[in-house]
Amino acid sequence: MSTSFEPYAPVSTAVAPPVISIVVPIYNEVESLMHLINAIASTMQDYRISYELICVDDGSTDGSTDLLKQLVRDRFDLRAVLLRRNYGQTAAMAAGFHHAKGRAIVTLDGDLQNDPADIPRLLAKLEEGYDLVSGWRKERQDAAVTRLLPSRIANWLIGHVTGVKLHDYGCSLKAYRAELVADMNLYGELHRFLPALAYIEGARIAELPVLHHARRFGKSKYGLGRTIRVLMDLFTIFAIKKFLTRPMHGFGVIGLGSIVLGTSIGLYLTFIRLVLGQSIGDRPLLILAVVLFLAGIQLFSFGLLAELCMRTYHESQNRPIYRVREVVEPDAD
Repeated sequence: MSTSFEPYAPVSTAVAPPVISIVVPIYNEVESLMHLINAIASTMQDYRISYELICVDDGSTDGSTDLLKQLVRDRFDLRAVLLRRNYGQTAAMAAGFHHAKGRAIVTLDGDLQNDPADIPRLLAKLEEGYDLVSGWRKERQDAAVTRLLPSRIANWLIGHVTGVKLHDYGCSLKAYRAELVADMNLYGELHRFLPALAYIEGARIAELPVLHHARRFGKSKYGLGRTIRVLMDLFTIFAIKKFLTRPMHGFGVIGLGSIVLGTSIGLYLTFIRLVLGQSIGDRPLLILAVVLFLAGIQLFSFGLLAELCMRTYHESQNRPIYRVREVVEPDAD
């Protein structure tokens, strides 16, 4: 796998495929849009790497859509992907990944809080052999109670559940190898868990401190209301990481344990009734034995169904259960 992004003589991206794709989800950022595009263009001009800028308009209602259309007519480096309605940041990123043509993809927010000047540093780190480089807003310029505290708790929880311990999962400023994101399907709020999804795919992940600026225009689209959705997606990631290729190991083990426990209690009650001659009809243990046995049968059946779904998932997409990083062969001579 090549780990270098060669500089080139600046030409139109319509003539040569870009080396870098920069994906920016946009939702009601009309005031910051021009500043952001100019800052990215200035950074990439100094970096002297062919690039394309893909702005994904996620159903904006403040004039961002019309401004993007106007800017595309005046710039060769800008492409606009206009979604039919507001689908959320995960869907916007997925659309950007789908339309990206570069060998490396950089994502950042459209509110000017991420600094485009950090893009070359992320790409340089990517060249060291990593598949994903995640930004870390070490000096974050956000409200302490409503943003910083929930974020730190979420980062700690996500790191311990997924096994990928990063300081800042919520930072949108990241750099990826294109082949990595091509293997990942996004939905829900999974853009926050991209490092965890990449880890499942066997990616090498690094973290790099980046600049973070106070919001200059508009207001934040994030609030405490997203916490529940993030927690639900965290459970999804945990299940994918643990049981994607072996769901029977999860459902089956619990189900088998429940069956054994229910059967054991049932045998104990049978002994009491037949040998000791005691009544068992009014014992709570009888109900518990029946519930455990039936629940175990159901869980075991769920495991079998999940195994069939897993096989369909992989085989219908011709999707292998492994990822090859590199094949080393002896020289022909």
